[in-house]
Amino acid sequence: MRYLPHTDTDRKAMLEAIGVASIDDLFQDVPEAARLDGLIDLPTKQGELQVERALSAMASKNISAGQAPFFVGAGAYKHHIPATVDHLIQRSEFLTAYTPYQPEISQGTLQTLFEFQTQVALLTGMDVANASMYDGSTACAEAVMMAARVTRRNKAVMAGGVHPHYVEASKTLAKYSDVKISVTDPDVTDLSAVMAAIDDETACVVVQTPDVFGRLHDLRTLSEAAHEKGALVIAAFTECVSLGLVESPGAMGADIAVGEGQSIGVGLNFGGPYVGLFACKDDRRFIRQMPGRLAGETVDADGRRGYVLTLSTREQHIRRDKATSNICTNSGLCSLAWTIHMTLLGERGITRLARLNHEMACALADRLSAIEGVELVTDTFFNEFTLRLPRPAAQVVDDLARIGVLGGVPASRLYPGKFEDLLIVAATETNTDGDLVAFEKALRGVL
Repeated sequence: MRYLPHTDTDRKAMLEAIGVASIDDLFQDVPEAARLDGLIDLPTKQGELQVERALSAMASKNISAGQAPFFVGAGAYKHHIPATVDHLIQRSEFLTAYTPYQPEISQGTLQTLFEFQTQVALLTGMDVANASMYDGSTACAEAVMMAARVTRRNKAVMAGGVHPHYVEASKTLAKYSDVKISVTDPDVTDLSAVMAAIDDETACVVVQTPDVFGRLHDLRTLSEAAHEKGALVIAAFTECVSLGLVESPGAMGADIAVGEGQSIGVGLNFGGPYVGLFACKDDRRFIRQMPGRLAGETVDADGRRGYVLTLSTREQHIRRDKATSNICTNSGLCSLAWTIHMTLLGERGITRLARLNHEMACALADRLSAIEGVELVTDTFFNEFTLRLPRPAAQVVDDLARIGVLGGVPASRLYPGKFEDLLIVAATETNTDGDLVAFEKALRGVL
């Protein structure tokens, strides 16, 4: 029996206080198709063994990333994670560590956060990084809000190639922050439309590279155009491994860099938890408005090196009306895994890993684009590209899955009603030559 302390009278009073008639009204923003009508179809009043069998039978209907040639990306990527990472994060001193409110007894946690920030700043070409966010989409949304506070403007322009999940997360925050977001047409492959949309009221422009279709963009011209109008440039990414080979956002003039860190140290995990990366230039205005928290290095009374929370702009630390963000935690264990994996790789390792990814993607693109009726539409890419197929991509993906190949993400899944014939394909160092051959053979067969 569950412990439910609230009586019917209590619940009625709470509903009246927030102005709704029933608990169901609280879920009206969730589409009906996404709601469960009652409990999941599980056995009731069964023993643990019976429940395990039922769940195992349900799980066996899935094809996991490790069971078949896997080419799915579009924001989450399959990479090899050394066993060392999992071993170290499960040590009790790491696994149980949480918010370092008392620095004198949290030196280990604070040092790992400091190391994490240093690695993120170096990778993105920025000066300062925070101690992580929930994921790439929330990092992007928080960057838009930060830009609005810094510039005291309320308009944001997002490129059509920014991942739709990042766009929607940004719109959700903007809706309640009086920030207006416009998104350019994703059909446009260059950044001309983004530059044309910048005016004297623009707080920021958000551009993703590589974008959701895999296209790489040079941000220099855009950065100059934005800065001339007093707007900030936010460079987003979903594949952080690309930064081992592609020029960094900082080198291309971006003011803020945000993205998903899942590719390093964090598995696919059925969609989460992931780890958001957030970095910016060394500007006092930026740092004081940065969301989350910032670990810093100092010395104690005896002159010994120590670590502290230099900046704590969260509700848990300061008054809500002074907080820069309502993000109330960080992905601490995931950021630790990211740091350990990055440490194992080192500078040369991340470059080598990125090169392997790019080479594998190039080999796959050559194979698949040689199939009759298949067109490669991404002219420059890192490890992800888009194909135009002679049939609806969603049907092709289903057909491929039935014969044991997980062949990518239909663009129509991200843009309902559009791009029916486009397939977004990702290749990483985990793919083998045999996987490439299997994908080519399977795609020829289903087409």
